Amino acid sequence: MGRSRGGLTTKIHAVVDAEGRPIAHDLIAGQVNDCQMSLPMLTALREDTILLADKVYDTNALRTMAEEKKAWANIPAKTNRKTRFAFSGWVYRQRNLVERFFNKLKQFRGIATRYDKNPLNFLAAIKIVATRIWIKAL
Repeated sequence: MGRSRGGLTTKIHAVVDAEGRPIAHDLIAGQVNDCQMSLPMLTALREDTILLADKVYDTNALRTMAEEKKAWANIPAKTNRKTRFAFSGWVYRQRNLVERFFNKLKQFRGIATRYDKNPLNFLAAIKIVATRIWIKAL
Protein backbone atom coordinates (compact mmCIF):
# COMPACT_ATOMS: atom_id res chain seq x y z
CA MET A 1 0.00 0.00 0.00
CA GLY A 2 1.24 3.42 -0.85
CA ARG A 3 0.69 6.55 1.15
CA SER A 4 -0.42 9.73 -0.55
CA ARG A 5 -2.31 12.85 0.43
CA GLY A 6 -5.55 10.96 -0.19
CA GLY A 7 -4.58 8.09 2.12
CA LEU A 8 -3.57 4.51 1.41
CA THR A 9 -3.72 3.68 -2.29
CA THR A 10 -2.86 0.79 -4.56
CA LYS A 11 -2.88 0.20 -8.30
CA ILE A 12 -3.99 -3.03 -9.90
CA HIS A 13 -2.07 -4.13 -12.99
CA ALA A 14 -3.56 -6.83 -15.19
CA VAL A 15 -2.75 -8.73 -18.36
CA VAL A 16 -5.72 -10.23 -20.19
CA ASP A 17 -5.94 -12.50 -23.21
CA ALA A 18 -7.90 -11.93 -26.43
CA GLU A 19 -11.09 -13.12 -24.72
CA GLY A 20 -10.78 -10.66 -21.84
CA ARG A 21 -9.81 -13.33 -19.31
CA PRO A 22 -7.11 -12.41 -16.79
CA ILE A 23 -3.70 -14.01 -17.23
CA ALA A 24 -1.65 -12.09 -14.68
CA HIS A 25 -2.39 -9.44 -12.09
CA ASP A 26 -0.41 -7.71 -9.39
CA LEU A 27 -0.47 -4.70 -7.08
CA ILE A 28 1.85 -1.75 -6.65
CA ALA A 29 1.73 1.26 -4.38
CA GLY A 30 -0.35 4.17 -5.61
CA GLN A 31 2.53 6.62 -5.92
CA VAL A 32 4.73 4.28 -8.03
CA ASN A 33 4.97 4.89 -11.77
CA ASP A 34 2.93 2.43 -13.85
CA CYS A 35 5.67 1.52 -16.32
CA GLN A 36 7.83 0.01 -13.55
CA MET A 37 5.40 -2.90 -13.32
CA SER A 38 5.18 -3.57 -17.05
CA LEU A 39 8.31 -5.68 -17.52
CA PRO A 40 7.67 -8.14 -14.67
CA MET A 41 4.05 -8.55 -15.78
CA LEU A 42 4.96 -9.35 -19.38
CA THR A 43 7.62 -12.00 -18.80
CA ALA A 44 5.13 -14.64 -19.89
CA LEU A 45 4.55 -12.92 -23.24
CA ARG A 46 4.50 -15.47 -26.05
CA GLU A 47 5.92 -15.09 -29.54
CA ASP A 48 3.86 -13.59 -32.34
CA THR A 49 1.43 -11.79 -30.06
CA ILE A 50 0.15 -8.25 -30.10
CA LEU A 51 0.81 -6.17 -27.01
CA LEU A 52 -1.79 -3.45 -26.45
CA ALA A 53 -1.11 -0.82 -23.79
CA ASP A 54 -1.70 2.82 -22.89
CA LYS A 55 0.68 5.67 -23.60
CA VAL A 56 2.06 5.40 -20.09
CA TYR A 57 3.69 2.08 -21.06
CA ASP A 58 5.54 3.61 -24.02
CA THR A 59 9.09 2.90 -22.86
CA ASN A 60 12.16 1.75 -24.75
CA ALA A 61 12.61 -1.20 -22.40
CA LEU A 62 9.10 -2.48 -23.07
CA ARG A 63 9.47 -2.10 -26.82
CA THR A 64 12.83 -3.93 -26.86
CA MET A 65 11.38 -6.74 -24.74
CA ALA A 66 8.53 -7.08 -27.22
CA GLU A 67 11.03 -7.20 -30.11
CA GLU A 68 13.05 -9.89 -28.34
CA LYS A 69 9.91 -11.98 -27.90
CA LYS A 70 8.92 -11.31 -31.53
CA ALA A 71 5.73 -9.57 -30.44
CA TRP A 72 4.26 -6.38 -31.86
CA ALA A 73 3.89 -3.56 -29.36
CA ASN A 74 0.87 -1.56 -30.51
CA ILE A 75 1.31 1.29 -28.05
CA PRO A 76 0.58 4.92 -28.93
CA ALA A 77 3.71 7.05 -28.77
CA LYS A 78 4.03 9.68 -26.07
CA THR A 79 3.89 13.26 -27.29
CA ASN A 80 7.49 13.92 -26.24
CA ARG A 81 8.90 10.94 -28.17
CA LYS A 82 11.04 11.94 -31.15
CA THR A 83 10.80 8.66 -33.06
CA ARG A 84 7.47 7.23 -34.14
CA PHE A 85 6.54 3.56 -34.27
CA ALA A 86 3.99 1.59 -36.22
CA PHE A 87 0.60 2.00 -34.57
CA SER A 88 -2.85 0.82 -35.59
CA GLY A 89 -5.82 2.59 -34.07
CA TRP A 90 -8.13 -0.16 -35.26
CA VAL A 91 -6.18 -2.83 -33.35
CA TYR A 92 -5.86 -0.53 -30.34
CA ARG A 93 -9.65 -0.56 -29.93
CA GLN A 94 -9.37 -4.14 -28.67
CA ARG A 95 -7.72 -2.77 -25.52
CA ASN A 96 -11.22 -2.27 -24.18
CA LEU A 97 -11.04 -5.90 -23.04
CA VAL A 98 -8.74 -4.77 -20.25
CA GLU A 99 -11.18 -2.03 -19.25
CA ARG A 100 -14.02 -4.55 -19.26
CA PHE A 101 -11.99 -6.79 -16.96
CA PHE A 102 -11.55 -3.93 -14.50
CA ASN A 103 -15.28 -3.21 -14.68
CA LYS A 104 -16.01 -6.84 -13.86
CA LEU A 105 -13.62 -6.58 -10.91
CA LYS A 106 -15.38 -3.48 -9.63
CA GLN A 107 -18.72 -5.28 -9.57
CA PHE A 108 -17.52 -6.77 -6.30
CA ARG A 109 -17.90 -4.29 -3.46
CA GLY A 110 -14.87 -5.45 -1.51
CA ILE A 111 -12.60 -4.74 -4.44
CA ALA A 112 -14.28 -1.53 -5.59
CA THR A 113 -14.08 0.02 -2.12
CA ARG A 114 -10.82 -1.71 -1.14
CA TYR A 115 -11.94 -2.84 2.27
CA ASP A 116 -8.83 -4.93 2.83
CA LYS A 117 -5.97 -2.82 4.12
CA ASN A 118 -3.50 -5.71 3.84
CA PRO A 119 -2.18 -5.90 0.26
CA LEU A 120 -1.92 -9.69 0.36
CA ASN A 121 -5.58 -10.04 1.33
CA PHE A 122 -6.60 -7.55 -1.35
CA LEU A 123 -4.60 -9.43 -4.00
CA ALA A 124 -6.17 -12.70 -2.85
CA ALA A 125 -9.64 -11.20 -3.32
CA ILE A 126 -8.66 -10.09 -6.83
CA LYS A 127 -7.45 -13.60 -7.63
CA ILE A 128 -10.71 -15.11 -6.39
CA VAL A 129 -12.74 -12.76 -8.59
CA ALA A 130 -10.40 -13.45 -11.53
CA THR A 131 -11.00 -17.16 -11.07
CA ARG A 132 -14.74 -16.53 -11.10
CA ILE A 133 -14.40 -14.55 -14.34
CA TRP A 134 -12.50 -17.46 -15.90
CA ILE A 135 -15.20 -19.94 -14.82
CA LYS A 136 -18.00 -17.79 -16.22
CA ALA A 137 -16.12 -17.40 -19.51
CA LEU A 138 -15.91 -21.16 -20.07
